[in-house]
Amino acid sequence: MEPSRGIGTFVVWDYVVFAGMLLISAAIGIYYAFAGDKQQTSKDFLMGGRRMSAVPVALSLTASFMSAVTVLGTPTEVYRFGAIFSLFAITYLLVVVISAEVFLPVFYKLGITSTYEYLELRFNKYVRLCGTIVYIIQTVLYTGIVIYAPALALNQVTGFDLWGAVVATGVVCTFYCTLGGLKAVVWTDVFQVGIMLAGFVSVIIQASVVQGGIGNIINDARNGGRLNFWNFNPNPLQRHTFWTIILGGTFTWTSLYGVNQSQVQRYISCKSRFQAKLSLYINLVGLWVILVCAVLCGLALYSRYQGCDPWTNNQVSAPDQLMPYLVLDILQDYPGLPGLFVACAYSGTLSTVSSSINALAAVTVEDLVKPNFSSLSERSLSWISQGMSVLFGALCIGMAALASLMGALLQAALSIIGMIGGPLLGLFSLGILVPFANSIGALVGLLAGFAASFWVGIGAQLYPPLPERTMPLSLETYGCNNTHNGSNWMTTTAMPFSTSAFQAPNVERTPLMDNWYSLSYLYFSTLGTLVTLFVGILVSLPTGGRKQNLDRKFLLTKEDMLFNFDNFKKKEQVLSYKSHPAEEGGTDNPAFNHIEMNFTDPSSGTSGTHL
Repeated sequence: MEPSRGIGTFVVWDYVVFAGMLLISAAIGIYYAFAGDKQQTSKDFLMGGRRMSAVPVALSLTASFMSAVTVLGTPTEVYRFGAIFSLFAITYLLVVVISAEVFLPVFYKLGITSTYEYLELRFNKYVRLCGTIVYIIQTVLYTGIVIYAPALALNQVTGFDLWGAVVATGVVCTFYCTLGGLKAVVWTDVFQVGIMLAGFVSVIIQASVVQGGIGNIINDARNGGRLNFWNFNPNPLQRHTFWTIILGGTFTWTSLYGVNQSQVQRYISCKSRFQAKLSLYINLVGLWVILVCAVLCGLALYSRYQGCDPWTNNQVSAPDQLMPYLVLDILQDYPGLPGLFVACAYSGTLSTVSSSINALAAVTVEDLVKPNFSSLSERSLSWISQGMSVLFGALCIGMAALASLMGALLQAALSIIGMIGGPLLGLFSLGILVPFANSIGALVGLLAGFAASFWVGIGAQLYPPLPERTMPLSLETYGCNNTHNGSNWMTTTAMPFSTSAFQAPNVERTPLMDNWYSLSYLYFSTLGTLVTLFVGILVSLPTGGRKQNLDRKFLLTKEDMLFNFDNFKKKEQVLSYKSHPAEEGGTDNPAFNHIEMNFTDPSSGTSGTHL
């Protein structure tokens, strides 16, 4: 069905709704930063941090997972490649089970705050240093894409200057990060999840009304070949099949949920191991709801534009702008609702970026500055910490500029998580699952994993796979009325989907490009994880791995697996914060707040030093 008139523009009420969302988010941060001296002591932080219950933490996990990349990228993905993306529902289930049953028990019983602290306890400080540096690089790259995505939406929907919006996002988040502790981060996330759902639901309801019901939307999708759920082709070069999404997707997202500092930090803040596991399982429901909303929005996009694709018709310059285009098209008669949708995209960004910048600053201070400059006073560390927040904010804005060259947002984001997260997942898996793995094996395995995943990942950016590998579905323009008065309202830089700015000029396709570099981007992580594990095991065996005397608490044990059954028989185990003696090495790293925690002091809690 072709819209008979031009699309709308932003009006005053849209700006009011959008500004309201930003103000409430900032206010929650300011409240926790300045309400009395609530964040000054570790005892108070203990009540907010290590005493969180499952529901707010679950919503927070969902919010930081669901950035603007999800809001803008997933519906476009469904519009162009079909609803096979909804198979990620199975992937999320596997990821949550693996994170809750394999990684969480080990991190929780050690009482560590930084996942990289585990690497020093299990291997040595050099492995920890490698893990920390890699985490910093991965998070800066990913955060750059997360900042760029909503700026693109803002530019599309409101005509805001694209780079003005990028800088504004970075600045707002950097400001936001210097305020509240974990408590503020979690509660702003809870608010932002509400906004995101409201944005999605308003689009789905109005699209159903305009298109004559959900039934019509589903029928249009079926007729257009969009309901392509079951593609069991085992070829690893096909971009999305049942196997790439279930196997590749599970490795990709486990690297994010199982071992990534930003996520682990949240569920470890729960008051008991049972609550921590519960938060992951409740968060699974959140992920499913978001996925269903995003897929429905993608099908609505197709139903609306099946006869006239705005991208091929040059009404938008990049596929990631299709969602905002739809919003202005169908919601123009409802002032405030387009603003709600942009607030929805922006909320995803705030929750992800604020936690990233905060974690980056604290990880840098704890893992890199403190061990090397032990003479620094608490006051100096406080200044360094805030300086780091500003520095990482600026770095992420710089990365956003690079993100604008990387092709489609969703794929770029998942490629980065895969290329860097895969080898890190392999490293932690070596430590937790392989008793004879040693530090030499861990380091060599990590380097081999990086070599493999970067080789294929960078090759795929330079020589993108051909359409027969990515299999985009057809987009039609037969119904377009080219005197459409909305066709020249946009002034963004073009960002074609299938190419990248790093792409080599037309070169002869070699077998290497058509096979190795055409590997599905979801397998980058799988490749990195498996190479790291395999090489780590091979190197550990001849270098004395079997002779080392290892404490079993660093491994996943039978007791950890049986814990779920014991839980109903005996009282919940409450976290004993310091379960390893200090001389075993490793410093506490509260990666979400600028408070050094010391939970052994039962007095009024003045033991927490404000960095």
